[in-house]
Amino acid sequence: MRFLDLLRFAAGALRGHRLRTGLSVAGVAVGIAAVVALTALGEGARRYVVDQFVALGSNLLIVLPGKVETTGAAPFGGVTHDLTIDDFRAVERLPRVRRAAPLVVATDTVHFQDRGRAVPVLGTTAAFAAVRQLAVASGEFLPPRDLDEGGNEIVLGMKVADELFRGANPLGQVVRVGSWRFRVVGVLAPRGRSLTFDIDDDVFVSVRTAMRVFNRSTLFRILVDVRSHPEMQATKHDVEALLRERHRADDVTVITQDALLAAFSKILDALTMALVGIASVSLAVAGVGIMNVMLVSVTERRAEIGLLKAVGAQDGQVLAAFLAEAVLLALGGGVAGVALGAGAVRAFVSFYPSFPASPPLWAVGAALGLSLAVGAAFGVWPARRATRLDPVEALAGR
Repeated sequence: MRFLDLLRFAAGALRGHRLRTGLSVAGVAVGIAAVVALTALGEGARRYVVDQFVALGSNLLIVLPGKVETTGAAPFGGVTHDLTIDDFRAVERLPRVRRAAPLVVATDTVHFQDRGRAVPVLGTTAAFAAVRQLAVASGEFLPPRDLDEGGNEIVLGMKVADELFRGANPLGQVVRVGSWRFRVVGVLAPRGRSLTFDIDDDVFVSVRTAMRVFNRSTLFRILVDVRSHPEMQATKHDVEALLRERHRADDVTVITQDALLAAFSKILDALTMALVGIASVSLAVAGVGIMNVMLVSVTERRAEIGLLKAVGAQDGQVLAAFLAEAVLLALGGGVAGVALGAGAVRAFVSFYPSFPASPPLWAVGAALGLSLAVGAAFGVWPARRATRLDPVEALAGR
């Protein structure tokens, strides 16, 4: 029996039981669609996280007060020192540091005339725009000046400017943060959310002014822009050693983008594999359905099997004929499942266009291969059962 004859025989048998064939194909399609869709969402989450870290800056170190890692001994004396302006000045002078920016964060209401909006207020310096790669739509960012001078300039995120001024030009206007008055010198270009901050919904003032307004004496973070990526680890060790010497304790944490990205990647890998594993259960159920269909088919077609054997069909040919039916069922379900999964992902992205989800090619290939494997694995037993029938008894319907 030639290969094409084998396929025609299997396809004809499946067309003879359209409802049963359709239900089996649907079962496989649902399982494959779940695998494709969940894999696409997992890969999309990975790309989204990578894009967020790229938006932070290419060679960024983040200095946090307190020891976040669980390794090492407790700080000397059990005292944790906060980050200060003097710490920032010392870090800024390290040889591998291109630029650095201090950060003070608080929340308050920004008022213009009778309109107000509660927003995060970030106290920083002119270097923050370069460190975070921010673009200014109009005006300028905070002017460069000595840290101790402060200043009454304020830069608005796009959402804040639109809501407070409703299309009017905000440059030169005076707004209030609490009881303090600030002059608007710039509006940032739209940026969107970047990890914990929605830049479009933030306002920026001088770090020293922010410390006075909110009665702060310490910094929330220090952001460090390293000269080149190969120097990241060396700069991290330099910052840790410098602050260890200044504080006489190992009480700060310096985070690199690579470390954060690796941690997120591990979490997303585990989550994706767990979701795919759950989705694969439906494939196993679909495989059992294919096996049941093929067992019923063998029982119903005993006379046909007997006739095939009577005219000289070998056991291997009978096995191949019934195995081909199972594989065609699974392949049809696999193709339909890939199309269904891709359509579901496309519908999801239409509602959340900022989420870069799309089925990766390896996932599509793996899904089709998995469907074929399911068809072959669950079709073997019914096919082998067909080969064991005695031709005389099968023709007699016994």
